[in-house]
Amino acid sequence: MVGVLLPLAVAATATVLGRFVPVAGAPVLALALGVVVTTTVPRLGRFRSAVAGAGRWSIQAGVVVLGANLSLHQIAHTGLSSLPVLAATLAVALGGAPLLGRAMRISGGLRTLIGVGTGICGASAIAATSRVVVVTEAEIAYAVSTIFAFNVAAVLVFPLLGHLLGLSAPGFGLWAGSAVNDTSSVVTVGYAFNATAGDHAVVVKLTRTLAIIPVTIGLALARARAERGPAGPSATESNGQTGPTGAAGARSWPFRLVPGFLVLFLCAGLANTVGLVPAAAHAPLAAAAGFLVTVGLAAVGLGTRLHDLRRTGPRPMLFGGLLWAALACTGLAIQAVTGQW
Repeated sequence: MVGVLLPLAVAATATVLGRFVPVAGAPVLALALGVVVTTTVPRLGRFRSAVAGAGRWSIQAGVVVLGANLSLHQIAHTGLSSLPVLAATLAVALGGAPLLGRAMRISGGLRTLIGVGTGICGASAIAATSRVVVVTEAEIAYAVSTIFAFNVAAVLVFPLLGHLLGLSAPGFGLWAGSAVNDTSSVVTVGYAFNATAGDHAVVVKLTRTLAIIPVTIGLALARARAERGPAGPSATESNGQTGPTGAAGARSWPFRLVPGFLVLFLCAGLANTVGLVPAAAHAPLAAAAGFLVTVGLAAVGLGTRLHDLRRTGPRPMLFGGLLWAALACTGLAIQAVTGQW
């Protein structure tokens, strides 16, 4: 019970504080509070396993509920025109992360998290993909912190740059929706330019969120292939869970490639598209999704030790900054070429 109540309490506190510090947002505050709590009260470490389990379930539930706000009709109307920019920026993030990460000697798991967080949707994408890649709690915390740092930078500089560059409202909305990470920051940046840009940025961001599905499936495929090796599925997965073995394992292996919560995420989006989710429920569902992700990141913070973060060093932060700058510049270049300025 403590394993559930503890991250819930931290998340509730962060949600209240997040109203006073909207630039940070509840998920980042929950992660930071979790680290503070577990550092100041070391005895809570005995609940780490239960807290981690509650966090995993909460993150997955949050991603599913997030899908209920996706409208494929809305994305088809406005989002299709953004696909060239989204495809290019995602390619830069996912292709540049391993290349630049290796050159800077960033661990595989951390560079993957920063890459998907930069390319897709910040903390939510990090939370989702952390379920299918081999990473530590400290790496998740560091990746979220890196994304947060550049969210703050975007809030401060994007509106100013947009005006200096002479971007139109739809053009700025496209740039913000494709280059700013977390949804809350996209909303802040977009509406700081003007209402039209804000509306456009949100739709582009929703379109970008769909990339969670193929990217996470691809990462799951890569991990499964590595675990199988030449001798077939491994008996024990790297997160400590026991996997199937023998002939039964060989038969069940394909069905383990797609995480169940991603299937439910897509089903929730389809339900909203065909009108099964009433419009009045969208705001409460968005709030619920945000809170569930906040609970999950509170659990990550509660499982993170400060010395693990210090040991990581400054290079991943520099890596995240370079990757984000490359993505933002690529987006502007594609917009100029396609006439979406």
